[in-house]
Amino acid sequence: MQAKSYELQQFHKRFFIYGGIAYLVYAVFAALVLWLRGWQLWVTLLLGCLLLGSAYVAGRRSIGTMSRELRAIVDIMNQILEAPEQVPAEPYKQGELGELYTNLYKLVQALKESNRKEQEEKIFLRDIMSDISHQLKTPLASLTVFLDLLYDGRVPDVDKQKQMLLESKNQVSRMEWMVLSMLKLARIEAGAIQFEKHPCSLYAIVAQAKESVAYLTEKRGQQIDVQIDEKQMLVCDGDWLTEAIINLLKNASDYSSEQTTIHIWTEDNPMYTRIYVKDEGCGIAESELKNIFKRFYRINKAVNPNSVGIGLSLTKSIVEGMGGKISVRSEFGSYTQFILTFVHT
Repeated sequence: MQAKSYELQQFHKRFFIYGGIAYLVYAVFAALVLWLRGWQLWVTLLLGCLLLGSAYVAGRRSIGTMSRELRAIVDIMNQILEAPEQVPAEPYKQGELGELYTNLYKLVQALKESNRKEQEEKIFLRDIMSDISHQLKTPLASLTVFLDLLYDGRVPDVDKQKQMLLESKNQVSRMEWMVLSMLKLARIEAGAIQFEKHPCSLYAIVAQAKESVAYLTEKRGQQIDVQIDEKQMLVCDGDWLTEAIINLLKNASDYSSEQTTIHIWTEDNPMYTRIYVKDEGCGIAESELKNIFKRFYRINKAVNPNSVGIGLSLTKSIVEGMGGKISVRSEFGSYTQFILTFVHT
């Protein structure tokens, strides 16, 4: 009760100083009035004592109440320091102390939210580093073996040397793509990317994405059938949407057989624009649909053993970062169709 004692001591000190001065002034003034009117002095002095005593009692009760409320605030602050997550909500109070309570709890909530975000960022960075470390381990091990064999001269056959060098090059390209994709994904999820949305030609975006995956589709004898009006526009970040569609086309090519067709078309109305990407591949089992957008989740390792499993996760982050939504429909053994939806605002 140190706060209470201190406040009361200060109250007593100020009361007797200012009260004494006021009472002295009152006594002099009262004596002058009584002298002029012929009243008895002791009556007025007694009345003054009663008034001064009433003021003392009222002031003491008021300062006591304020002292208790201040002590309660101090206790709450101590509780916050010890265990901020266990601080109970205080009932509404009026006046300046009520405003102090309100601001105190706003500060507590802000600190809680800041701490929560900090913890989430730590977990996110830990998971990112763990994922990258895990995914780099295998290709680095293969690359080390190949280089050791070549350096020690244990592969005399020139054709086998070229084959190992080509495989090493593919492993380096795979690691480069994975690291760059992870960095992009990390920047988007951390809110470091600001999508610059403006009217863009959907036909041009899809044409650029189609050209970017031509090295894959041509090698496999696959066709990309585009059914999009050349004049169709969409408010989006064109570069990032191109990246998202490239990932979808690459995924469609990876999980489709040779000599198949990938279809891409749009649906446009006053409410929304939808982009459809459909393949004629192996499809996805219903039990796996809920996992396909997770980082490093690989749908079918037998079909595409070199898949990293980050493209769809990156695509989802890009689409949602621009205010859109991505969904998937699939029939196992028949097709997979991704749908990008952008609501007009």
